[in-house]
Amino acid sequence: MYTASGTLDKEQLVIQYAPLVKRIAYHLMAKLPASVQVEDIIQNGMLGLLDAINRYEEGLGAQFETYAVQRIRGAMLDGLRENDWLPRSLRRDMRRIEAAVHQLEQQNGRPPTETELAGSLGMPLADYQHMLQEARGYQLVYFEDFAGDGDEDYLERHITIEGNDPLTLLMDSNMRDVLIQGIDDLPEREKTVMGLYYEQDMNLREIGEVLGVSESRVCQLHSQAIARLRSRIAGAVNGTAPVKVKGRGRRAAG
Repeated sequence: MYTASGTLDKEQLVIQYAPLVKRIAYHLMAKLPASVQVEDIIQNGMLGLLDAINRYEEGLGAQFETYAVQRIRGAMLDGLRENDWLPRSLRRDMRRIEAAVHQLEQQNGRPPTETELAGSLGMPLADYQHMLQEARGYQLVYFEDFAGDGDEDYLERHITIEGNDPLTLLMDSNMRDVLIQGIDDLPEREKTVMGLYYEQDMNLREIGEVLGVSESRVCQLHSQAIARLRSRIAGAVNGTAPVKVKGRGRRAAG
């Protein structure tokens, strides 16, 4: 990785680690709205890679790759930070889905199917699936989550308590149990998507190849799984006891 003069061959390093930048970008896309272009993420990531090469002068082995991943991710996030990752209108739509999930689970004692959710929202199945696809990037928890009728945020009410940031609240033993049960109750394909993405570090395209579906379909399943889990978390936060779901999610269509 050095030139004849003994200096780092930065051009060769860029070529070697460019695939790493692309992999990080494609994996990050599941957490970003559909309006974000992967080419923009990759461009920011390449800037992060160059910054890592300029800052890291020794080793260039596994330690460099670990360092580079941090710089690449940081550059990608910095490039996005000035934009609203998910429009408020889409957040409202997803909260409608969460409310429908909660209502139908209470009513039927099992995870609702996509068809049932679309019907509850008064829209064709295709429109509902398009809404899920557009909501790519919807996260499990936000600071502004769980707003009440007066638009007062649950997390804001509790943030003055020492240690009660979103991660701490999620890691509360009761909340953790709720989340574990919610994951266990997911329909099988949605559970598979979550496992492949978060545990196996696969991107949407790779997951689609495993499941034999399109990348957009994986995106829909991911967004729907997030909506189901957020519904469970919101129910726990608001003191609504979760129902005993029948069949642990395996009998409901994804």
